[in-house]
Amino acid sequence: MATASGSGLTRRRGAGGGAADENGENRVSSPAPRKNDDLRSPDTQYESGENGHKIAFDPRDISESEERSKQPKLTLMEEVLLMGLKDKQGYLSFWNDNISYALRGCIVIELAFRGRIAMQKDTSRRRFPLADRVIEVIDETLTGEVLLDEALKMMKSSEKMGVSAWIDLMSGETWNLMKIGYQLKQVRERLAKGLVDKGILRTEKRNFLLFDMATHPVADGGAKDEIRRRVRAVLTQRTVVLPGSQFLPEGIEFRYLRTIAMLCAAYAANVLENALVTLGHEARERAFAQVDELLAEYSQWPFGKRTGGNAAIGANLDQVILEEVNNSKDKELQLEVCVRFQRCYLRLLTLYTQVVAACLSVFTRLDSLL
Repeated sequence: MATASGSGLTRRRGAGGGAADENGENRVSSPAPRKNDDLRSPDTQYESGENGHKIAFDPRDISESEERSKQPKLTLMEEVLLMGLKDKQGYLSFWNDNISYALRGCIVIELAFRGRIAMQKDTSRRRFPLADRVIEVIDETLTGEVLLDEALKMMKSSEKMGVSAWIDLMSGETWNLMKIGYQLKQVRERLAKGLVDKGILRTEKRNFLLFDMATHPVADGGAKDEIRRRVRAVLTQRTVVLPGSQFLPEGIEFRYLRTIAMLCAAYAANVLENALVTLGHEARERAFAQVDELLAEYSQWPFGKRTGGNAAIGANLDQVILEEVNNSKDKELQLEVCVRFQRCYLRLLTLYTQVVAACLSVFTRLDSLL
């Protein structure tokens, strides 16, 4: 299950240990076992092969396969990183200071989309700014994505904190030496290796005068082309339609809200312009103005309303995203429904969607944070 770091594969399971750092030491331990059932080693199950021999398998591999079938092929972090990578050179701009922080925010958003974390159910939370409201783990099932699982274990085993605090800690933005271990290290390199495993990138070595560095040029341009098409569709069309693709199939939850979150994260990471290079100067300026409006609208809760009516770009986004939020009402643990004032809460305010809004509110002040 564990291979050398150069292979691009990373240990996903240990005997109850947390994520390992470069020295092989666990920075954060897994959630403490609760019952005797948790103290046992994983159950091994068997099925009969064609020749009559028994084949052993780990049931968790089956559950992870089912998890992946319900999720997009690429995570938000991978999409933002891919948008920032130079196609042929295979590396990010050396002058980009924002992308590391934005990628940590994408980790929190992705965990919310997957139903692993949500705002804490506390009526007093509305007294605090959105980014400072406490989040909690509501489903500790591993996702199969290494970075997501590492962050999930940290959130489960530590004190509860707000969205902004978690993004700061995972970025290493803290003076508290007791919490420096929360920093997620080598995020960009690990994401790139994950994209190599998925066949999107390849690995090469390039010489930069004084040192050699591993780079990851694009091997399959289909993923990046699909991301660019989605970006241009949302930022240039009055009626936004996102056709299904192998990277974002029909039936995936929050397809439109995911795309909005990806756009805002790419904008905060200063990589969005790479998806708009085919547009003229005026069209690019209108696209950036549109992103500003989207970020302002979706960084509050409840989500704001678009201006401009039916003639505005993306005029149907409000209705489409409202339907996506309402269609998630079967997830009882992640849904906040005020019984007394049910008529005023027809939008079915979902706690995990609030986490998305909180992360986007952090992105709005990213330049002042760094």
